[in-house]
Amino acid sequence: MKLIRLSILVGLSFGLTHCSDDVGPYTPINLEVEIPSNFPDLTYTLENNPVTDAGFDLGKKLFYEGRLSVNNSIPCAFCHEQAFAFTHHGHTLSHGVNGEIGLRNAPPIQNMAFQKEFMWDGAATHLDLQPIIPLTSDVEMGETLANVLAKLKKDPEYKTLFRRAFGESGINAENLLKALSQFMVMMISSNSTYDKYVRNEDNVQLSPLELAGLYTFKSKCSSCHAGELFTDQSYRNNGLPVNPKLMDKGRYAIFEDENDLYKFKVPSLRNIEVTFPYMHDGRFQTLEAVLNFYDHGMTNNGNVDPSLLRPDGSYGIDLTTEEKESLIAFLKTLTDTEFLNDERFAEY
Repeated sequence: MKLIRLSILVGLSFGLTHCSDDVGPYTPINLEVEIPSNFPDLTYTLENNPVTDAGFDLGKKLFYEGRLSVNNSIPCAFCHEQAFAFTHHGHTLSHGVNGEIGLRNAPPIQNMAFQKEFMWDGAATHLDLQPIIPLTSDVEMGETLANVLAKLKKDPEYKTLFRRAFGESGINAENLLKALSQFMVMMISSNSTYDKYVRNEDNVQLSPLELAGLYTFKSKCSSCHAGELFTDQSYRNNGLPVNPKLMDKGRYAIFEDENDLYKFKVPSLRNIEVTFPYMHDGRFQTLEAVLNFYDHGMTNNGNVDPSLLRPDGSYGIDLTTEEKESLIAFLKTLTDTEFLNDERFAEY
């Protein structure tokens, strides 16, 4: 695969021989963040947090660490399972501490370093800050940063790992969040059948049905699910009937702007085959149900994206049975089995 290689040379050596845990001197080794040739530039600024072996390993351990939650049993990985593109497989809404149920479906974690904002409503504007939201949410991990740091500081292994990754600054909130970001920055999903087709790799070809789906996708879906990330990263109201049990107003909750009512971030379609259930509230279990909704299930909830307005005044995207079949075939070419089985991201 032709890759644009982004190498950040830090040349920073941390002398630790005088530390109380006496781990000896260690110079973190810089890891290469490989940007696929068909991808856009990174949004994440690596110069502010270069990925190193020690930082990545620490971030990985923290991602699977239950002590980040108030009951010491709910790690990030609880709602983000690798085999399903780091989503909460089979759960309509995310589950948290003490059996609490969240308000939204857990989004996948992939290609985060290329995104500008995070969460369904864009509540986090930087990857380093995103983990604070689930960590402190009463219905997710229910903890505080202060309590998490206090727990980690009691663990000699974490003292060593933080010093190896960040030197004498050791265990603090900034380093905890930066370590998690280093782990997530490396989560690049870019080796699906589709990717190999567009990069002319390994003589991969799409079937006639998949090509038909690609044509339909470009003509009817790509205005929102744009580019190689398969999202334009905008916030849109796609005409979902409002769930009366949740009354989720979407991005409106961030700025209380009436123009944001019921708008949610356009999700990436990469690995969509395995990230069901779909939509911000997980209401659809299958891709067939999603396409049927766009064809004839949309409602006017007062702020629907005007691009979805039909000439007759209704909302929707006209799709024939054949187009739906081919679209699903194409969407399955976005499944990246290499990413879903990459041992770098798996629990030890």
